[in-house]
Amino acid sequence: MKNHFFAMTSRMKYINRWGLMNSSKSENISEHSLEVSMLSHALVLISNKKFGTNLDADKAAVLGLYHDVSEILTGDMPTPIKYYNPEIKVAYKKVEKVAQNKLLSLLPDYLQDEYSDILLDDNMEKDLIPFVKAADKLSALIKCIEELKMGNKEFEKAKITIEQQLIDMKMPSVDVFMNEFLPSYSLTIDEQD
Repeated sequence: MKNHFFAMTSRMKYINRWGLMNSSKSENISEHSLEVSMLSHALVLISNKKFGTNLDADKAAVLGLYHDVSEILTGDMPTPIKYYNPEIKVAYKKVEKVAQNKLLSLLPDYLQDEYSDILLDDNMEKDLIPFVKAADKLSALIKCIEELKMGNKEFEKAKITIEQQLIDMKMPSVDVFMNEFLPSYSLTIDEQD
């Protein structure tokens, strides 16, 4: 029997992010994936409502929820290492693909078709991938803002780099989110009224 998928995905809470950074608060991929899911959903809705696209925000949310699931098997590879050179990037993509297929194999046959569009990069809805990637970057930027709010200067350079990467994406819905919603992350809860 190979129905171990959900028990395996529950282990996302054990995989910590930001391994090379001195974080004030640890963040695991379960927490991160929830945030990416919510942000993916929001970015697609903004795009649909303000820019006339007709994309599936619910599907984007699900893709965001599972976007790092392969890290259960691979661990979280720090970005500076993952993208250090083209050879490492290609090799890591191959490792990710093996992990994605392994996770898919843990589902019963009757669910594998449904989840292959969620778990396998090659099967994902291409129009939604940029929104999930942007949400992933936004989540990282939010982490930087939160760490800086706690006085952790370790995240200063990362914040600048990630902000620029988001600007360089040239995605109108990302620009709207950064202008309308991102400033609130710098406020205390008492200031958010």
